[in-house]
Amino acid sequence: MATSTEIGRFSPWDYVVFAAVLLISAVIGIYYAFAGRGKTTSQEFLTGAKSMTALPVALSLTASFMSAVTILGTPADVYRYGAMYGIFAISYALVVIICAEIFLPVFYRLNIASTYEYLELRFNRVVRILGTVIFIIEMILYTGIVIYAPALALNQVSGFNLWGAMIATGLVCTFYCSLGGLKAVIWTDAFQIIIMLAGFIAVIIRGVVVQGGIQTILNDSYYGGRLNFWDFDPHPLRRHTFWTIVIGGTFLWTGIYGVNQSQVQRYIACKSKFQAKMSLYMNLVGLWAILACAVLSGLILYSVYKDCDPWTSKRISAPDQLMPYLVLDILQNYPGVPGLFVACAYSGTLSTVSSSINALAAVTVEDLIKPCTNLSERKLSWLSKGMSAFYGVLCIAMSVIASHMGSVIQAALSIFAMVGGPLLGLFSLGLFLPFCNPPGAIVGLLVGFAMSLWAGIGAQIYTPLPERSRPLILSTAGCDFSNTTNITSVMEMTTTMIFTTVQPHVSERPLLADYWYSLSYLYFSILGTLVTVVVGIIVSLLSGGWKQNVNRDYLYGRQDSILFMFSCFKTNKGDKIEDISWKPHPKVGHDNPTFSQDEISLSQMK
Repeated sequence: MATSTEIGRFSPWDYVVFAAVLLISAVIGIYYAFAGRGKTTSQEFLTGAKSMTALPVALSLTASFMSAVTILGTPADVYRYGAMYGIFAISYALVVIICAEIFLPVFYRLNIASTYEYLELRFNRVVRILGTVIFIIEMILYTGIVIYAPALALNQVSGFNLWGAMIATGLVCTFYCSLGGLKAVIWTDAFQIIIMLAGFIAVIIRGVVVQGGIQTILNDSYYGGRLNFWDFDPHPLRRHTFWTIVIGGTFLWTGIYGVNQSQVQRYIACKSKFQAKMSLYMNLVGLWAILACAVLSGLILYSVYKDCDPWTSKRISAPDQLMPYLVLDILQNYPGVPGLFVACAYSGTLSTVSSSINALAAVTVEDLIKPCTNLSERKLSWLSKGMSAFYGVLCIAMSVIASHMGSVIQAALSIFAMVGGPLLGLFSLGLFLPFCNPPGAIVGLLVGFAMSLWAGIGAQIYTPLPERSRPLILSTAGCDFSNTTNITSVMEMTTTMIFTTVQPHVSERPLLADYWYSLSYLYFSILGTLVTVVVGIIVSLLSGGWKQNVNRDYLYGRQDSILFMFSCFKTNKGDKIEDISWKPHPKVGHDNPTFSQDEISLSQMK
C-alpha cells in the first residue's frame, strides 16, 4: 500500500460527487416545499399527512441512525476488536419484531403526532413534559456529535475544512427539513441510503481486488483473531460478548425504534397499519445490508493493514479515520470514487441529523407549544418550520462544543444507552402495567435516569482497562519508517498509551472504576430500563396505583398481538371479529383514522 506521504487528496471530481449529494438533498426539500404549498397544517408538516407507503419509510428508517458513527466507527471497531459486532444482526431482528408487534399497534391506533403525547394520555402532562425535555437534551447532544465526528475524521484525512464541513452539513439538513417537513426527510433518507450502500460496495469491491480475493481477507482475519463471532462469556464487564450484544443491543435499539420520536414518527406516517409494519420488516433487510458491509469493510481494513497499522504508526490520529484513509489509499487512482465514499459517510450524517431536527421540531410543537396555545394550524405549521431552523442552528452550535470532547464516537453511543433506557422503561410502565400511576412514572424515570448517568459518566471518566475491553493486537512490523522521528513518535505514543492505562489502575482508579464503571456500555440501557420499571412499580403500589381506572386504548392488549390475530383467524375462519375493549377503525379501505369514512365513501363512488 501507499506510504503516508503518498496518500492523495481529493481530486476535482471527488468534490463534484460530494457536492452533488448535498445539492440533491436540498433539491428534494425545495420540491416538497412547493408540492405542499396548499397543505399548511402542522400535522401535515410533521407526519406527512399519513400518506407514506412502506418502501420509502423502510429506507428512511434504515438511514436515520446509520450515521457516520456506523460508516466510520463500525469498520474501525471490527478492525480493533473483531467481527463479533456482526452479532448485532440478531439484535436487529429481535428489535424489529418487538417494535412491530408491541409498540407500533398502540401508537398507530392512538393516531398521535408525538410519542410523548402518549405519556399525557396515559399519565399526565407533567410526565409528558419530563419525557419531552429529556428527549430534547438527548437528541441535541447526539446530533451535535454526529455532525462533528465525520467532519473531524474527514478533515484530518481528506483535507476538508473542519468548520466548513460542520456548518455545511448542518445548514443543508436544516434547509430541507424547514422547507419540506417529514416527506422531504423520508425521501432524502431513501436517496441517501442508496449512496451509503454504493460507497460501501465501491470500497469492498476494490479491497477484494487489491487483496487478491475474499478468501485472502478471511484467512488474514482468521489468523489475526478477527473472526471471533462466538464468545459466550456471561461476564457483564466484557465490552462485547454474544450476550452483551444480543441482550444489551436489543434493549438499546428498542429504545431507539420503539419509543424514540425520530423513528416512531416515520412508521406512523404510513397510510395503514399494515404498511407501517411492512416498513419495519423491510427496514430489517437494510439494517442487515449496512451491517454486513460495515463488518466486511472492517475485515478488509485488517487484511490491508495487518502488518502496518496506520493508527499506532501515527499516520492517522484516531481509529475512526481508518476508513477514509483506506479509501484514499486504494481508490486514489479512480477519480470520483473517494468522493463517493465521503458522500456515503455524509449521507449517513445527513439522514441522522435531518431525522433529529424534524423530531425535535415535532415534540416541541406538539408537546410543549400546542397544548398551551390557541394558535391556528397555519401558524403552527410556520412555527414547526421555524423550530426546525432553530434546532438546526442549535445542533451546529453543539457540534462546536463537541469538538472539545474526547472519544466522540463512544460518547454518541453512550448517550442513547444512558437516556434511551430510562425512557424505554417509562413507556413500558405505561403500556404493560395498568396499576402504574403518575408518581410511579415520574420517580421511576428520574431514578433510572440517575443510575444510568452515574454508570455512563463514570465509564467516560474511568475508561475500562484493556482486559475488560480486550482489543486485539495491532502490528507495525511491516511499516517502512523513513526516519527516526517517526520511530520515536511511535515509541512515545506507545509509552503514553501504557502509562494512561496502567498507572491510574495502580494509584488513581477508585474501586468502582474496575467494577461498576466497567459495565459494558450496552448494558447501560438495561440498567436504566430495569431500575425505572422496578422503582415505578414500587412507588405506584405504595401510592395506591391499583385503585385507578385506565383506558384500555392506552395499554398493550391481546388485540394488538399477532398471535391473537392468528388464533382468531384460525378459529373463526373469516367470521367477523370485534373486540369491545377498544373502538375499531373503519373496516373499509384504510385502517388509519386520518382517512375518514366520508373520504372512503367518495373514493368508492368514483
